[in-house]
Amino acid sequence: MTTTATSAPATDVVRWHEPEGIAPRGTLVVLPGRGETAAVYRRFATRLSADAYRVAVLEPGNRDVTEQVRDLAADPWAVTPLVLVGSDSGALTALATATALAGSVDAVIVAGVPVGTDTPTGDWDAELEIRTGCPTHQKVLRASARGGIGSGIDALDAAALTPALPQVPVLAIHGNTDRISPLDAALAFYRRIPNVTIKTVEDGRHDALNDATHRSVAATVVLFLERLRLDASLEPIVLDVED
Repeated sequence: MTTTATSAPATDVVRWHEPEGIAPRGTLVVLPGRGETAAVYRRFATRLSADAYRVAVLEPGNRDVTEQVRDLAADPWAVTPLVLVGSDSGALTALATATALAGSVDAVIVAGVPVGTDTPTGDWDAELEIRTGCPTHQKVLRASARGGIGSGIDALDAAALTPALPQVPVLAIHGNTDRISPLDAALAFYRRIPNVTIKTVEDGRHDALNDATHRSVAATVVLFLERLRLDASLEPIVLDVED
């Protein structure tokens, strides 16, 4: 059974473990986006840990993210490959952190990179509707989020929108109906990343990791991780038969 525990000594990290008796296959470090807390990623972390990937979700606080990730990378608990995961502003932070910690981070997974300018401004119900079509995730956001994307919490600045881009493999996932970060602008951003694999989600909204299609997205993440474990060139494992 997968267990959940708050890390020690750092209380700003929440960890999920692989099922008992199964060897861990890697470590994901999740960087929440604007207004989000670790609780928002409970479902995502539980699903990935069931596939034997250890998951650490950073709880927003006063510590520098790069410092937190550096500490986790040095922690014997974190088995390789070490992969950063970020949605919304967390995607930008993940890319910048992977660059800053080159040699310690093996890959990055990003979703919903915030390239749009039309963000919700104070209407929480309207924001929930355009962030996700999943009723369960909407309830989680109501209970666990610190605020909305347009509330001013963790506001983005110009420097954050142009992060240094890492050389490690990057998986980019984006909803094709994302109204917060329109797809065309997001694709233009993702294509700047040197070693990127881009996946779009049919009828997907902004919170692609936690939207109604979260099972398919999690499966896509696992396929990427399994290929990464074999080789950074990401050679496919399961192939289509050509007619």
